[in-house]
Amino acid sequence: MARKPVSPAAAAEPGPATPPVDPRKQAVEALMRLAARRPWDEIELGDIATEAGLSLLKLRVLFPSKLAMLGGLTRMVDDAVLADVSDDLAGEPIRERLFDLVMRRLDALAPYKPALRRIAPIIRRDPLTLAALNRGALNSWRYMLASAGIATEDSLGALRVQGAVLLMARVSDVWLDDDEPDLSRTMARLDRELKTAGQIMARVEDVHRLTAPLRGLARALCAGGRPLARRRERYPGEETDDYAPAI
Repeated sequence: MARKPVSPAAAAEPGPATPPVDPRKQAVEALMRLAARRPWDEIELGDIATEAGLSLLKLRVLFPSKLAMLGGLTRMVDDAVLADVSDDLAGEPIRERLFDLVMRRLDALAPYKPALRRIAPIIRRDPLTLAALNRGALNSWRYMLASAGIATEDSLGALRVQGAVLLMARVSDVWLDDDEPDLSRTMARLDRELKTAGQIMARVEDVHRLTAPLRGLARALCAGGRPLARRRERYPGEETDDYAPAI
């Protein structure tokens, strides 16, 4: 049976386009693979470049350090969680929304758990590294809370964001050692931490509300004192001339 000829146009049609490889993701995942089997302090930048199939020049353009690559992992997880945002829990209490948010974040981190389990003890012993990672975590959780409809830009926003970072750190400590398929220990710890955080924030909000009149008075006094101070600078003898004879 004769084979049906293929038209030149059909032969020229390209196949499905291959999605471009993200070199930042390549570098981060290379570091995670190395960290899963080697001590953190023994991983050199050249090792990461080789594992990722990148030149040192390209790696330097992407990240200045291994710590920055950990920040890159945080950004990758942010992107995965934010890409999956829905309104399904919009009407639920804040506690339920946060529970779902933390668990989705842990799901996104799951492929890197073996590496993070080895990295975490090293990081805990380095205050400067912890401080640097905390700054990145604050930026991350500002968006995480926003995705759950939780205010971050009001007068208590910074406290909420830092509290979420600490909560995630406490839960992650349990998660790293929780090998149960249902993550029962992790979820139990998360439930306790959310309960404690809710109680603390309720007290803080009560104090903030009760002290609102005092803060308003302080602002009014400060605002009222500045023009007088300016008048004193312009007329240094004003008070002496008016009140000295009466003393």
